[in-house]
Amino acid sequence: MTPSDGRQIYPMAPLIRFTLISLYLALVVPLPLLAVGSLAWLAWIALPLGLVLVVALTSERVELSPFELRVGHPSWCSWLLRRGWSVRWDQITALTPVATSQGGRVYYVRQGQGVALLLPQRVAGFDDFLRRFSTATGLDTRGIGRISPPWTYQLLAVLAGLMLVAELILWVMFRVSNGSFLG
Repeated sequence: MTPSDGRQIYPMAPLIRFTLISLYLALVVPLPLLAVGSLAWLAWIALPLGLVLVVALTSERVELSPFELRVGHPSWCSWLLRRGWSVRWDQITALTPVATSQGGRVYYVRQGQGVALLLPQRVAGFDDFLRRFSTATGLDTRGIGRISPPWTYQLLAVLAGLMLVAELILWVMFRVSNGSFLG
């Protein structure tokens, strides 16, 4: 997305966002149905609040302007999630790769005084983001890939979807066997 002021906005990749939201739903939706007594109403209140929080967390975006790189959240949730950072292009001095415990590789954006910020690797249009980053900083971004391959999120999305379908089938079977399909 390109606003009229020359910024380029990169939201979280839809596959990653959908997968994380689906996983939340698959794990949490059954809780109010399984809760007993006064815990049930509390679980029904917590479920949508948690969903709003997960949607807010997965709304993180990266903005590239002619002057800086900014990572943060949209205004509707930035008051709640005060995470984020920005750095001017002329302050970026290097990219430092670091291996993860899962066998992946993350990259830190280095500034002159040694400050390191995590390079966003879960954005939509990642190749375009890297090209623009390289152009703005003069740093070589060849060889930088996503933090994890797409198949991992695809598999997790399928598993979360199967969990949701199984939960729905079990709920319907339970309601039908008790003679109270809608209640």
